[in-house]
Amino acid sequence: MAASIYHARSNSLPSRSHPFVFEIDQYFCRLKASSDATSSSISLKLQGLQDLHDCVDRLLLLPTLAQEKNEICVNELLDGSLRVMDLCSTAKDALVQIKEFTQELQSILRRRGDMKLTSEIKKYLTARKAVRKAIKKALANSKAKKLNNDHESVAILAGILKEVEVISLTVFESLLSFISGAKAQSKLSGWSLVSKQTHHKRVASEEGETESNEFAVVDAALLSLIDHKMSVADVQNQLKNLELCIQDFDEGVECLSRRLIKTRVSLLNALNN
Repeated sequence: MAASIYHARSNSLPSRSHPFVFEIDQYFCRLKASSDATSSSISLKLQGLQDLHDCVDRLLLLPTLAQEKNEICVNELLDGSLRVMDLCSTAKDALVQIKEFTQELQSILRRRGDMKLTSEIKKYLTARKAVRKAIKKALANSKAKKLNNDHESVAILAGILKEVEVISLTVFESLLSFISGAKAQSKLSGWSLVSKQTHHKRVASEEGETESNEFAVVDAALLSLIDHKMSVADVQNQLKNLELCIQDFDEGVECLSRRLIKTRVSLLNALNN
């Protein structure tokens, strides 16, 4: 029965020794190597994911899918591509929303509009809850299905594409979890989170690293500001750090979004040839 679903391997299929396959394996190793949940490490992973998809796009230009064009394989690969693009879209939307509210808060703080500040902070925190809810839903829908690879004809190319999907989802999951800041915020609240994160950042700065979650720090800083436990100047500094973080993420996600579209087009073209 399996023989009727999968075709025998063609000589055109890439081997593990193929330069593109070797390069992709290198990207796999790099993206799996670091598990640090910092803004800098996630930005590096977004860049690495861009490079990975560039390499995959070049691989898809090779005549390698001719022996794997069956309904099961095609549907799984295309569904996986959509899952990755959906998470990318969720990340873009979340960053846009938070960026808009962050800019509004900075404007109010500069004007010292105390009467409007509390209401705007509450709007920001409400928006953050909505973002977390959207992220939670997106992550629940992103679970990758395992590829049926009982037959060796899917062991190379389809296996590579499935691994690319899994790694891409993992990177976006890390990004979205970082944007959510839910894990960090559930452990600490208010000024205790800000002071601890600030201490971590100061110690890390001496070591040349940054260990804080800018999103969670701002959430806590705003709560502390409402309770008059933190100065406006300190909150402004936290918002500036968050803005720089959002800018880095936004640029990385935008570039990656274009790569994902290009890779999907290449995949569709390869499957339709």
